[in-house]
Amino acid sequence: MSDKKLKVIVIGCGHMGSSHARSYRSNDGFELVGLVDLFPTARQKLADELGGIPQYDDLETAIKTAKPDAVGIATYPDTHADLAEKCLKANLHVFVEKPLAETVERSQQLTDLAKKLNRKLLVGYILRHHPAWIKFIEITRTLGKPLVMRMNLNQQSSAAEWNTHKKLLASMSPIVDCGIHYIDVMCQMTCSKPISVSAIGARLTDEIDPEMYNYGQLQVRFEDGSVGWYEAGWGPMISEVAYFVKDAIGPKGCVSIGLPTGSGDSADIEGHTKVNSLLKHSSQLDEKGNFAQNDEIVDTRHDPDHQQLCDLEQAYFLRAIREDIDLSQHHRDVTNSLRIALAADKSVKTAKVVDL
Repeated sequence: MSDKKLKVIVIGCGHMGSSHARSYRSNDGFELVGLVDLFPTARQKLADELGGIPQYDDLETAIKTAKPDAVGIATYPDTHADLAEKCLKANLHVFVEKPLAETVERSQQLTDLAKKLNRKLLVGYILRHHPAWIKFIEITRTLGKPLVMRMNLNQQSSAAEWNTHKKLLASMSPIVDCGIHYIDVMCQMTCSKPISVSAIGARLTDEIDPEMYNYGQLQVRFEDGSVGWYEAGWGPMISEVAYFVKDAIGPKGCVSIGLPTGSGDSADIEGHTKVNSLLKHSSQLDEKGNFAQNDEIVDTRHDPDHQQLCDLEQAYFLRAIREDIDLSQHHRDVTNSLRIALAADKSVKTAKVVDL
């Protein structure tokens, strides 16, 4: 494809949609030509901020009028698959926030469709574009096998944040919605086949569907003997004690992500991706049985913030289109992490271990 600007529209003008719209607006390779949202107030505020971007009530009108080349989808999870399918069939390249779909079969259908139509389909796994997380995975791979991976992201939420979480909980649990990020990280760390998942969950509020739960923890076993757990909870009752744990342990030592600066506001999305430092520890002992090496601190305070990460993500989307980057492995990884997360959800609801 030529270097001409790609016309792009954004569907969903909430937090993530706004961030992606800002990325498109600031990237010389894109021309932001439309904002689509059912709520005029949300899209009007963003349109004004970005200099009067055209606004639309529905996708069909936006496509017909703005004639985009690409789309960024940042709506609620239960709408992702249908919107992505409509956009692919309209011959658009698609960036869509995770998860791609609510079932493995639907995810596979969409990746197959993108391949058939020769359109790029990129799913928003933002940590794959984060230099510190890339380094975290790189160091973990030097620790030997098996690995023990411990991760969580609990969010104490109220007011607008709790309302958003309740809307998300109408279709998806925290260990699916957030968990696919960290399951994906574990798969990259081990480079091994996951073989089983077990999980527990609890419904801690009467404000959500009786069949749903707003706290969950999953455990994954890998073929090489590695194990990992992930914990996530949303709501006004969630504890902020140890809400942020990200570390990996192997025979040769361990590496951990330091707690974000200003920790104590677990609902702050900026803190979810912020990495101040990596702490690397070696298990090597000297002849006296003492540690042979001092712990090493890898300073990452100058890594990108949340908006800059979205900028990196959309820059890659542009490259994928212009350079015709093969996204087949990305699609396999997206479907695999979704498969594991949904298996964990099944484990919660059946109280049984799920073999993969």
